[in-house]
Amino acid sequence: MTADMDDRTTADFYDFESVLSHEDRKILLKTRAFMRNEVAPLVNKSWEDGVFPRELIDRFRESGLVGLSFEEYGDRGPAAGHLLSGMMAMEMSRVDASVATFFGVHNGLAMYAIHSGGSQEQRDRWLPGMARMDTIGAFALTEPLGGSDVAAGMRTTARREGDVWVLDGAKRWIGNATFADHVVVWARDVEDDQVRGFVVDRGTEGFATEKIARKTSLRIVENADITLTGVRVPERDRLQNVDSFRDVAEVLRATRSGVAWQALGVMVGAYELALAYAKERQQFGRPLAGFQLVQDLLVRCLGNVTASWALLLQLARLQDSGVLEDEHSSLAKAYVTTRMREVVAWAREIFGGNGIDLDYDVARFFADAEAIYSFEGTREMNTLIVGKAITGESAFV
Repeated sequence: MTADMDDRTTADFYDFESVLSHEDRKILLKTRAFMRNEVAPLVNKSWEDGVFPRELIDRFRESGLVGLSFEEYGDRGPAAGHLLSGMMAMEMSRVDASVATFFGVHNGLAMYAIHSGGSQEQRDRWLPGMARMDTIGAFALTEPLGGSDVAAGMRTTARREGDVWVLDGAKRWIGNATFADHVVVWARDVEDDQVRGFVVDRGTEGFATEKIARKTSLRIVENADITLTGVRVPERDRLQNVDSFRDVAEVLRATRSGVAWQALGVMVGAYELALAYAKERQQFGRPLAGFQLVQDLLVRCLGNVTASWALLLQLARLQDSGVLEDEHSSLAKAYVTTRMREVVAWAREIFGGNGIDLDYDVARFFADAEAIYSFEGTREMNTLIVGKAITGESAFV
């Protein structure tokens, strides 16, 4: 069973899509058709198997949807604004959050890190192939003993020996890492204690990945543990414009907004599934949709979707205006993911017992929401960022 996905989403109660330009809406509809035709038929089996369907890489490559934010790479015209990029993330997550995460890691975290932290020569060397998806990227920041505190507690080290850097340490939960061609690895320079960025190619001696198994969320994403044992990286592969963790934070500020859009997409997908099911499922001689308590749950879902969508529209305007601050992204991520958690629970509730059957899709949304709620900064950490901004007082430990 799938929700109706024609030219208008049933969750867009206030017609938010109308703010897009004609050209941007065409791209959004292209994304919608791609997810419906190429991704939706694969996701439940892939989720159950815990394997990313590699054939999607070729299909993404042919779609023309990759690299739209980087106008100088490819012949797609002006770069996509943050509103279109956000709507695309929403549209992908509306069908499957795992595939949206794969795309966000490659097209967002990895490519943006190289674009913002690399020299012109490095951008020209890596980004054209990544924009065509000839090569796949990953982003290695989180560590086995460091998540929220990775800025101050990064244990992976970089030691310079002439024109070569030697990396030692470990990373965890790294999406795409099992098959990525280029992995952006963040490490602490032992000389000055500052964080540096390095692009490590798959197959480099001393660089090993092991897929994390037995996950209950985002099972299609191939997260991996990475170990770095004396990995030698030439100076030319160090991101030349990265001087400290502030440069990493710049990447996270932009991509945290993308995660909020993903959370909106999960809400939209779960709500639409529940609405369609409530109209079809008969109980006591009439559709579930005809019962007051079911309508109450559906309206709560729609309210969360609508409030979150409105917040994210303004967030995109702040980004496109160049005035986005950390606290803006943090409030969006904390608020929207919390509302997402409510929506997927209410949507699953409407399905009753069928809500835990993967064939009805909503179980996948329910499970995947938990990972989105946690990554790119927990609710608690993002709350403290906003709290400091509005009070002027730091409550961090």
